[in-house]
Amino acid sequence: MHALVITKQGNPVAPSIRYQTDWPDLPPPPTGWANIRTLASAFNHMDLWVGKGVPGLDLTYPRVSGCDACGIVEAVGPGVDPAWRGKRVIVNAATVLPESNRPGDPPATTLAPLYELIGEHHNGMHAQRFAIPATNMADVGEANPIQAAGFGLCALTAYSMIITKGGLKPGQSVLITGIGGGVATSALAIARHLGCPIAVTSRHQWKLDKARELGASLCILDQGQDWSKEVRKWTEKRGVDMAVDSAGKATHLNCIKSLARGGTYVTPGCTSGPDATTDLARIFWNQLRILGSTMGSNHEFKEVVALFNNGSLRPAIDQVFDARDGIKAYERIEAGEQFGKIVLRWE
Repeated sequence: MHALVITKQGNPVAPSIRYQTDWPDLPPPPTGWANIRTLASAFNHMDLWVGKGVPGLDLTYPRVSGCDACGIVEAVGPGVDPAWRGKRVIVNAATVLPESNRPGDPPATTLAPLYELIGEHHNGMHAQRFAIPATNMADVGEANPIQAAGFGLCALTAYSMIITKGGLKPGQSVLITGIGGGVATSALAIARHLGCPIAVTSRHQWKLDKARELGASLCILDQGQDWSKEVRKWTEKRGVDMAVDSAGKATHLNCIKSLARGGTYVTPGCTSGPDATTDLARIFWNQLRILGSTMGSNHEFKEVVALFNNGSLRPAIDQVFDARDGIKAYERIEAGEQFGKIVLRWE
């Protein structure tokens, strides 16, 4: 089959990409799995990490990345309802690993799931066909496959950290840093759906202009200044209820200084570095919550897909490429100039 292949580890990633027409076909799906014919697949920052190499993960090459796609269920394995065949679906790429159960282990009531990611740990969705556990599929009816492909992982990540873990309530104020990426634009859409006042930051004025069109009220051009003062002025010195920050080192302290008493800082990543400077005095005195989040459960996935299916949430789409032009797609995400999702069209 055809696939967009990372031939070797490298930085930059795009020179190592090849559109291959003889990638191995899928075997019949095993028990509990399904094979899906890809209509469209979408990019995440994870595609770059897979190309550069993931710290602590021994990846072999060549390999196919891709954690988001929309496709048609072609075959199902034993134990899967055959009614899935022919359905148009999107998928949760995060698969939960079973926990070990050793004598003397404490209760695991608060233990977070241990995930592996299809498209990172295993070959992914930038191909004509891919395999997925059937429990990770969600029916999207006759949805536009470009929109559907761009929705899954980022919307799930944003939903899990903002709603499930962060507990954001309608009308509360939200700060989102680095607007333009898939998770940030998904967070913007969810906050807008809840009727929340929204502040965003970016290093690019054109991204701020787009964010304003999508519902942001305060748009801060980040030039390295202490923009927490602008946030506090916007909230009449109260501060925001939640800061959504995937940049990390470059923006963490400003986020902490922007939070209201009892506010929540949520992070799904740290693209500018993990070694951020913080302010512990503010954290304890203002009783702030610091939450890390990655991906989400199948239950959360079904909840957020329901909002897609009823038209409440839609992803921001940056640009669509034919799969054969996938190298250009890698070049675009590597340049970091996108606003929303970059999508490959396979059919």
